[in-house]
Amino acid sequence: MHQQIARARVTPYNAPPMAKQKKQSENTIALNKKALHDYFIETKFEAGLALAGWEVKSMRAGKAQLTDSYVLLKNDEAWLMGCHITPLTTASTHVIADPTRTRKLLLNKRELEKLFGAVNQKGYTCVALSIQWKAHLVKCTIALVKGKKDFDKRHTEKARDADREVQRAMRTKGKE
Repeated sequence: MHQQIARARVTPYNAPPMAKQKKQSENTIALNKKALHDYFIETKFEAGLALAGWEVKSMRAGKAQLTDSYVLLKNDEAWLMGCHITPLTTASTHVIADPTRTRKLLLNKRELEKLFGAVNQKGYTCVALSIQWKAHLVKCTIALVKGKKDFDKRHTEKARDADREVQRAMRTKGKE
């Protein structure tokens, strides 16, 4: 007769389990958290990116950053400026790779007209929020935004802290 032996999960040194951390979704390549902190987001658009092959390989490895990037609108086209994609040493051996080159955003004419109208007349700014995978394509989420003042940032921070306290209170109440 064959007996089954249940094995307990052993952790080294009986360490407590790691705290749960917010993970980016599997499709997200890069986020611009600074933009969420500095601006009020009005309208979002999803644009395609015109990329070279080495850039796609680097994005698959998660080597993209959006921290100081913005969208430049000129000549009826949209361009992503300041996005840094670190080249892989194995993927870009035969090409001279420029990590901060300007990349064209692929939008339809109606979306471009909305962006140009808002930026030129209403005082909006166009900023890149995130880069993500959509099936096998790389998409960039851009947004029309208005800048926050310092007191707005403090108000947002206070509201976030209050929400965190409420969540913490709800968790402790449920355990008792």
